[in-house]
Amino acid sequence: MEFNHINFDTYFKHYPDENGYFGKYGGSYISADLQKAMDEITEAYFTICKSGKFISELRRIRKEFQGRPTPVSHLERLSNSLGNVQLYVKREDLNHTGAHKLNHCMGAALLAKYMGKKKVIAETGAGQHGVALATAAAYFGLECDIYMGSVDIKKQAPNVARMKILGANVVEVTHGLATLKEAVDAAFEAYAREYKDAIYCIGSVLGPHPFPMMVRDFQSVVGIEAREQFVGMTGELPDAIVACVGGGSNAAGFFSGFLNDPVDIYGVEPLGRGPKLGDHAASLKYGTEGIMHGFNSIMLKDENGDPAPVYSVASGLDYPSSGPEHAFLRDCGRVKYDVVNDDDTIDAFFALSRMEGIIPAIESAHAVAYGIQLAKQLKKGSVLINLSGRGDKDMDYIIEHYGIR
Repeated sequence: MEFNHINFDTYFKHYPDENGYFGKYGGSYISADLQKAMDEITEAYFTICKSGKFISELRRIRKEFQGRPTPVSHLERLSNSLGNVQLYVKREDLNHTGAHKLNHCMGAALLAKYMGKKKVIAETGAGQHGVALATAAAYFGLECDIYMGSVDIKKQAPNVARMKILGANVVEVTHGLATLKEAVDAAFEAYAREYKDAIYCIGSVLGPHPFPMMVRDFQSVVGIEAREQFVGMTGELPDAIVACVGGGSNAAGFFSGFLNDPVDIYGVEPLGRGPKLGDHAASLKYGTEGIMHGFNSIMLKDENGDPAPVYSVASGLDYPSSGPEHAFLRDCGRVKYDVVNDDDTIDAFFALSRMEGIIPAIESAHAVAYGIQLAKQLKKGSVLINLSGRGDKDMDYIIEHYGIR
């Protein structure tokens, strides 16, 4: 399958290239000292992570500790209420810790162990990445520092408590908007001071090379499983697949299993309160090319060209850029990136809860909302949605702001 002369038969052999670029996006725009640390991680990834011993151990962990493979579920009642299109979900909410994040956190922590590091450092927005890395650190006996904006700490109190119970040190970030971007800033600053004894475990397909590649590769288990399971259930491929996109880790892993198939692929960004700058976090829809946090991608900018303030009802999606691979897949036409607003997201949150007994994370509810819209537009076929996480973490926030419908 080719899109704009990109041959997806050999896509993973060529993207990213040796310098971490997906076309013009990606790369590594960091200080010389940090680049040495990145080079060390890159070398370790291409040696340790490709060894049979590492792969065997990670597979055992995924099966015996994470509970993989996670199932694919048919949303029969919701589908029948919408028409003839059948909706399915890949149940990453049933992965240990309640989201897809553990897939790359266990891989990164295992790599840290092999490299002889004593600590893992990360940022978190919705808290799921923080919980996952705290879990991985506890499993491998590593120290763990999690940087989190004060706004998100208030919104995601249950996950903050989980991180602390697991033994992580939660560092509150109070400057700027005190959300995900500022947490990334603070975590990178800490890593620059501690890289000799620590490894940075970024929460998405973001940052300097090799992070976008590493996280995608560790998350590709989602797409590989989903494809095999869906064909096993139905005897055919889905007509379309859908995933939410903030930084884009769940989507990158999910999409990777279907890039070379005749399947329509949709990435869903948060439109929030509307298209005005500051009311959304839809960088791929409204942004322009720019560099932040050590990588070149599409980002939302203010009047000075700096990262713009962003908003989303979902703490895990309020980031002013997106992974470089997503920018590349958008430009070459393989993936269509669209938006869903807060209202439709919350409606989908309650629809899935009430009709299927599945309470989704608000992040995942963006993908569910878009899947519902597709089902209404199409006359036939099937749509597979990546349900990237469960909504336990969002209960207090939903009840406070939206009540019980």
